[in-house]
Amino acid sequence: MQIDDTDRRILRHHLAEPALSRADLAERAGVTPATLWRRLERLAEGGVIKADRAVIDWRRLGYAVEVSLRFTLDKTNPRAFDEFIAAAREVPEVVGIETFLGRVDVRLNVIARDMAHYQEVYRTQILALPHISELEALMLIATIKETEGLPL
Repeated sequence: MQIDDTDRRILRHHLAEPALSRADLAERAGVTPATLWRRLERLAEGGVIKADRAVIDWRRLGYAVEVSLRFTLDKTNPRAFDEFIAAAREVPEVVGIETFLGRVDVRLNVIARDMAHYQEVYRTQILALPHISELEALMLIATIKETEGLPL
């Protein structure tokens, strides 16, 4: 899908302040509300805009611990990926699942209220996941930069 400078301007303002009303977004992007609506529809239909969503600050909800777990799976079983991912989806504290090519096969992002809660989740649910060959845990200390935006 081709996008032009007007689309980029709309996307840039929408990414910077996603809570803006459509009227305010149109004004900031320098287009009429009708033009904004048409362009947003076209961008959504073209798959450029996938969804408007809420971003939740887990720490404000009492989840103080975030851990990235990197897994290498035992690939001797042809269903290892599917079975591992299906089981990981069932763990409520898993808030992200990503697959990779390379030494690491899967990364899970896990949240917990505190270290005791994390230890319980780790022992009872994470270690019970199928087909684990290797596991590495990375404890999040600080998020320095987090953006979903592109340099438009």
